[in-house]
Amino acid sequence: MVFHTHNNHKTLPKRIILVRHGESQGNLDGSAYTTTPDYKIPLTSLGLNQAQNAGNKILRVVSEDGVSENWKVYFYVSPYERTRMTLREMGKSFPKKKIVGVREECRVREQDFGNFQVEERMKVIKQTRERFGRFFFRFPEGESAADVYDRVSSFLESLWRDIDNNRLHQDPCDEMNLVIVSHGLMSRVFLMKWFKWTVEQFEHLNNLGNCEFRVMQLGPGGEYSLAIHHSEEELEQWGLSPDMIADQKWRAGSDRDDSNEKCPWYLDAFFDHLADSDDNVDGEENGCAN
Repeated sequence: MVFHTHNNHKTLPKRIILVRHGESQGNLDGSAYTTTPDYKIPLTSLGLNQAQNAGNKILRVVSEDGVSENWKVYFYVSPYERTRMTLREMGKSFPKKKIVGVREECRVREQDFGNFQVEERMKVIKQTRERFGRFFFRFPEGESAADVYDRVSSFLESLWRDIDNNRLHQDPCDEMNLVIVSHGLMSRVFLMKWFKWTVEQFEHLNNLGNCEFRVMQLGPGGEYSLAIHHSEEELEQWGLSPDMIADQKWRAGSDRDDSNEKCPWYLDAFFDHLADSDDNVDGEENGCAN
């Protein structure tokens, strides 16, 4: 997605970084969900260390290994205990003067799996999800990934307005970095919504590991891309197809007034007969990645 606002693109956040929480008691032992509400599941000692390491790594990213001096950071965090604990440990890496603000955001919470989870029942339910499809399968008394998509869409609309109206109090001279500390599925759905990935493409994405993060960085033309900070090999490991990777590379260097809508990645998946049409304009003329 590209921003078309009245602001110069230099006032946009330089990076949007999605972070999954550290290892939780639920990741270590699924039986924890049978007695503890999902939102109260804490981090393990390993999870705390992972969060500290993630904070150090993200500090190096936003400060460009200490080269940049005018960077700032604004945090969004899921209200779950494990994400709040992750943020607290990550925050130890950042000088207070560099943190513009933090906001708890309920719309970036974990997918709801129901209330207390009976371990054996959940195993059967998750097996059914694999047969049904991860995106549309709705957990009994819980949510589907499609439901998460809807609330992520609502969050992004609010984020656009916050950025456009400078509610994050960004100084035009500063390099703002938004860090969203949440959950694996939420992060994948966020990327799906932002980059207009299809349901089929979503199904092939791999989950983030504990305290892994994805960096969406602003290119010179006003587009955000994963390909600026991350290597092609990383994108492949995360489940991006060659067309999706080509799109990320296009975004990394595109002009914000160009359109990528006519690229095969957007058209051929829906209109097979257009692939060899004489009316097709070649990718270079349309600003597509080759």
